[in-house]
Amino acid sequence: MATTADFKNGLVLRMDDQLWQIQEFQHVKPGKGPAFVRTKIKNVLSGKIVDKTFNAGVKVETATVDRRDMTYLYNDGSDYVFMDAENFEQINVQPGTVGDGARFLLENLKVQVAVHEGNPLYVELPVTVELIVSQTDPGLQGDRSTGGTKPATMETGAEIQVPLFINTGDKLKVDSRDGSYLGRVNS
Repeated sequence: MATTADFKNGLVLRMDDQLWQIQEFQHVKPGKGPAFVRTKIKNVLSGKIVDKTFNAGVKVETATVDRRDMTYLYNDGSDYVFMDAENFEQINVQPGTVGDGARFLLENLKVQVAVHEGNPLYVELPVTVELIVSQTDPGLQGDRSTGGTKPATMETGAEIQVPLFINTGDKLKVDSRDGSYLGRVNS
């Protein structure tokens, strides 16, 4: 149990049999009336963000979420398999838990997996990943100054928009949060 004085960003609360992570909070002491804490909390499983107000001093149940460094090994057909970097224990994570980040998973990629009571909650990829373009149409001569883009299929199967000068075989830096092109990687 924690009181509102213990609130900090990232703290996970258990409310209504669901886990909520504090995104931001603010202690408010109005001129009249009791103090309160205004928070933005995010549902750990669904990602839904809501505003919630707590009276100052209220006790709230907290949940222990263990964030572990893990390495992505492979997809066994139905689940994604990750290995704990410390004890080499392997865990299976369902595609719904991995989410959209699965488009950028490469074997041996280091990620963080949040676990609560032995159940994986979410997988956090590094902000940038380096991927090789497996297929893209060649850009036309003279198209380099227009700032246009074209689709490119990456080695993981993800399709992103890239500048016209990118060719098949180029190694790119990609933002794993939204799939945007960040630049070429010099080999």
